[in-house]
Amino acid sequence: METDILKETIVEEKVTFTLEIKGKFIIFENVPARVCVETRERFFSPERVKRLQQIVWEDRKPTRVIETPVIEFTA
Repeated sequence: METDILKETIVEEKVTFTLEIKGKFIIFENVPARVCVETRERFFSPERVKRLQQIVWEDRKPTRVIETPVIEFTA
């Protein structure tokens, strides 16, 4: 019996994490995460997720504000 085993390589990186709350987007830059090299899937520690939630709840003043174009997809 043969089995295919997917080898995954996980590395520590700083990533950009985007969150939408009530139609508004919040962009977190330089968030530490574990990232799969092959799939680019990101994994965040429970402590990191808790900290992101705290920042949102604190309604912290943003470092900067950017304008983002929105394009509706049509088939």
